[in-house]
Amino acid sequence: MTEKKKRLGFFGRIVFFFNSVFAALLLLSYILPYAVPKSFPILSVLSLLVPVFIIINFFFLIYWILNVRKQFILSLFVLVIGYSHVTSLYKFSGNTTEPSQNSISVMSYNVRLFNIYKWLEDDTIDEKIVKLVKTESPDIIAFQEFHKKQEAAFNFYPYKHVALKGKNDKTGQAIFSKFPIIHKGSLKFPNTPNNAIYIDIVQNNDTIRVYNLHLQSLRINPKEEEFSQENSERLVKRMAHTFKMQQSQAELFEINRKNCNYKKIILGDFNNTQFSNVYKTIKGNMKDGFVEAGKGFGKTLDYPFFPMRIDFILTDESFTVNQFQTFSEHYSDHFPIKSMISLGN
Repeated sequence: MTEKKKRLGFFGRIVFFFNSVFAALLLLSYILPYAVPKSFPILSVLSLLVPVFIIINFFFLIYWILNVRKQFILSLFVLVIGYSHVTSLYKFSGNTTEPSQNSISVMSYNVRLFNIYKWLEDDTIDEKIVKLVKTESPDIIAFQEFHKKQEAAFNFYPYKHVALKGKNDKTGQAIFSKFPIIHKGSLKFPNTPNNAIYIDIVQNNDTIRVYNLHLQSLRINPKEEEFSQENSERLVKRMAHTFKMQQSQAELFEINRKNCNYKKIILGDFNNTQFSNVYKTIKGNMKDGFVEAGKGFGKTLDYPFFPMRIDFILTDESFTVNQFQTFSEHYSDHFPIKSMISLGN
């Protein structure tokens, strides 16, 4: 091979320049979970773009391999050292296992008030959500953005904890359970309708706390946002403020969690991705249901062309996640998630 052929041409150098930029951004993203939103709010906003950085570096990797160029090493390097980031974005196959006799199924769903304000042009959304839950029949289901109007529709569950906090105390969060609830509570986040609630159940002589967590909403609507420079700057500032609020809420949650010695399951809408400091704080040593047994991107927010996973099922590290499913039913701006969990002997 001649020396001339080994060198990159002008176009190749331009491509490699952009490759270097996105490789650097991906490297930067690896420290974002350690960037506290109150101190680094803009970096927290950048965490939302991590899926984009991963995908772009993957395409650069393929581009250089197809062109038989050693420049593929750059993207390969940043993808390999960020292996945990890559696998939390996309799973090629779900590692499903058989549940034990002492197992429970849990489901989490932000139902967007059951379409009461007609965001979707379908008058039967509430009926479809109820039917889906009946069909899947999880042992425990946690709803975010629940509406009081639908409480009676879930009377097929014998036990419940409904905490309403929104306008006129008609909206909030709910947990419905097939197991008796021995204790329940609410964290009552200040200055927001968002909240965290919990129930305690007894299974196999173990008391288990199940949280339903709904952190401060991002309020991003791709159909309404105008991405001009002025509006983009306003949007970034608003999101930075939201992430600060999420951090405060996560800190309140941590106080409650540390005061509870029971094994735990966390369900909910974090309004932030697995690449954020908020997720890192809440997850701690717990298992992420999607990482353990999920498949594909696990996208839970209906945002065009952007695989955002902001709804989570986290379990105690002693539990085994046997199955995890992300549903495709479009009855809300979120997609429901469900998991089968073995609680051990």
